[in-house]
Amino acid sequence: MFNLLTTPMPDFDPSIAEEFGYSATHGATFLGIPLVDTNGLLLLLFRFFFNLIVSFIVVKCFYYRKSGRRDYFLTFMLFSSAMFLLLFLMESVSMQIGFTLGLFAIFGMIRYRTETVPVREMTYLFIIIALSVINGIALEVSYAQLLLANVLVIGLIWICEGAKLSHTSTKVVLYDRIDNITPDKRDELKADLEQRLGLKIDNVEVGTVDFLKDSCYVKIYYKLGKGETNSIDNAIKVKTYEH
Repeated sequence: MFNLLTTPMPDFDPSIAEEFGYSATHGATFLGIPLVDTNGLLLLLFRFFFNLIVSFIVVKCFYYRKSGRRDYFLTFMLFSSAMFLLLFLMESVSMQIGFTLGLFAIFGMIRYRTETVPVREMTYLFIIIALSVINGIALEVSYAQLLLANVLVIGLIWICEGAKLSHTSTKVVLYDRIDNITPDKRDELKADLEQRLGLKIDNVEVGTVDFLKDSCYVKIYYKLGKGETNSIDNAIKVKTYEH
């Protein structure tokens, strides 16, 4: 006797159903595409807000806390959301990977040619791209693995940003006492700059000299205090010094 409760049913083949005029999809469709895919919609919303929260933690709690630059804060958040949606909705995994690697190569070469992006901002941009890629295309991994990958990245940023280390920064100065720029008066040059700038200078390099105006460009190297940043020297450079 045939029992529907105990007899295993054969595997359903959507192509056979379509040959007989039946739709293999559930719900209304338009041009063969479902109008609403509940499972896909919920997955998209969950992944999107998860990626948004992770990106907000990285940008707000680590980057913006030190730099305070609202322009990059907006750029990172919008870039993260757009990148995630673009990768999540692309069907081909190979195309996703190739597209991601292409973005890394493009941004590595041009570095937003309209403006010289400082190294710290570029680092956070690559982090945002990497997190968006992980959250957008890693659909086969468990939620525990996905959460752990994001936590590891956030933890690494927390360790690096919280390290109590001082580092060397640079500053380009238009100097008006060219009698101190000769090699035998390097100590006098450093002492004069330290007194006038209030910085402990490690090294000085002499650049372009204008004898008509009795001035020259010098590049100084000095130590920043623990937790201090010097983003303005990365964003603004004296073009004349480069010649």
